[in-house]
Parts: sequence; structure tokens; C-alpha cells
Amino acid sequence: MGVMIEGVYEAEDPGPGTTKNGAYERAKSTLRNWITTGGPITPDAGRYHLFVAWNCPWAHRTLLVRAVLGLQDAISISIAKPRRTDQGWVFDAEGEYADPELKAQAVHQVYARQCPAYTGRITVPVLWDKQAQQIVSNESADIVRMLSLAFDPDRRLCPSQHEADIDRWNTLIHAKVNNGVYRAGFARTQEAYDAAVTDLFNTLDDLEQHLSAYPTLVADQLTEADLRLFPTLARFDVAYHYAFKCNLAKLSDYPALWDYARALYALPGVAETVKPDIYKAGYFSPSELRNPLGIVPAGPRIDWSQPAKRTINKPI
Repeated sequence: MGVMIEGVYEAEDPGPGTTKNGAYERAKSTLRNWITTGGPITPDAGRYHLFVAWNCPWAHRTLLVRAVLGLQDAISISIAKPRRTDQGWVFDAEGEYADPELKAQAVHQVYARQCPAYTGRITVPVLWDKQAQQIVSNESADIVRMLSLAFDPDRRLCPSQHEADIDRWNTLIHAKVNNGVYRAGFARTQEAYDAAVTDLFNTLDDLEQHLSAYPTLVADQLTEADLRLFPTLARFDVAYHYAFKCNLAKLSDYPALWDYARALYALPGVAETVKPDIYKAGYFSPSELRNPLGIVPAGPRIDWSQPAKRTINKPI
């Protein structure tokens, strides 16, 4: 992950930030404006653009909401190349990985358009306001909630009567699962790794128990919480199990979780956002700490098309 310091891009050391005891510490997002019907940033179709990368789980959650709510025509996207370079997330001049909106060569140039003297980490997703020519937000959780509310007046992914339960699941899943795999993979001490793996698999056990009795996380319906969990599940067996040493069990070892994940995968538009080969190439990219030779494994073979026993309906 790269960083800009007063507008100058610098490539970081492959190792992320850690605390004194070797535990991974995720940097906080710094650009957090909000789309509202009554404010200057309004939910207008065609006004917004997402900068994403297929292999980034945080970007994946925004793509899932866009797909499930049918916002593909309302919100355009630029997809960065699967592997970062010394310029961070970059774009080709043309083709699938080009930036049709700003014609940027790298995501850090998008941040520079926001503020020429920008200081902070360069991450995706980025929600861009075409009208104001500025970044709305680089916090994926905020973008998910904004799209769920601003572009869906019926609040289908975040019903007001279930918002507290959704937030409770979001908080737990972020800390123990979404970020938990990174706490394990980026741990610098045995103590930090053991704590992260214990939290992760205890939470997966709890999710397995819950999903053995219910079709989804909240109110027997698809919500934002499900779409925030899915990106980690989609990457688990192909990347986190091996590359991040999250190897007490595979997703496919949990009957209910694996069935639930396949039911989500079967929703219209979701399969198009899942790219296992890109995940492998990204998570097994050269790293002095985790994969010095940069060898990408051939397996595992995972059949996402196997029909699930449960049915999860897309919001209509």
C-alpha cells in the first residue's frame, strides 16, 4: 500500500503498520463525506464513479451493493490492475483496466485531484463525485451504507427496524473476520497471530451456528451485513487459508457457512464480482515477509456453482 506525503507519492515497505506487540493495525480512512438528499452531495444517477480493484475485499463490498441494487447504470466504475506496482494501484491506457473517468494512470493521481498536497494512504474503494470533481469518501463501510440509503428509498439492505442488528453484526464481522484475516496474515509475533486466529475461528464457529438456524444474518433477509461478510468468504479458501495462515479450517469445512456463501454467490450479479484467480495472484504476490519467491499456487479448485440448499432472494 502506498502513501502520499504533501502530494508526493511514496511506495511503502511491504509490511503494514503494527503495534508494539506485533499486532496488525489498520489505518483509518480520512476522506469521509456523505451523500444526502438535502445536502450539497445528492443521490443523482450518473453523478458518481467508483475506483475499485477486483482483489480488494473492501472494494468488493461496494461492488456487491452496486450489483444487488442494480446501480450499474447509475454508478460507473474504473477497475485498477490486479497487482499493485511501485506506484500502487495503477491503470492501463486502454482496455478492462483503464480509467475512463479521469484517464488516471494510478489511483494516487485521483487523490491528488482531490488535494494536490494530500497526505495519507492510497486505498480503494474511492467514491468520486463527477459534478464536484472531488472524492466523496474512501471509507468502504460508509460507501456501502450511502449506496444502501441514498439510492434505495425503501432501505432494502438496511431496514430501519433492523439497523441495530445490522450494525452489531457489522462491528463483529469487521473486527474478527474482515480485518481478522489481516491481523493473522500481517502479525509480526506468535502472540499476535495466535490472538487473531483464535478470534477469527471462534467467530466463524458462531456464524456457523447462527447460519445453521437462519438463512441470513439478520431477519431472514438479505442485508448490508451479508454483503460485508461475503468478500472475506469469497477469498477464504483460495487465499487467506494459505497465504495468511488462517488454516485451522477451510470455509468448505463449515456446512452452513459454505452453503450460505454459495447462496449469496447465486444472487444475480454477484458471481461477476468474484475473481478467484485474481485473488490468488494478488495475495501470493512477492512479499519479503509472506511469499519471498512470489510463486502463485495452482489450487485449490473450488466449485462455487454447486447449488445451495438455502435460497436468498435479491431485493426487489
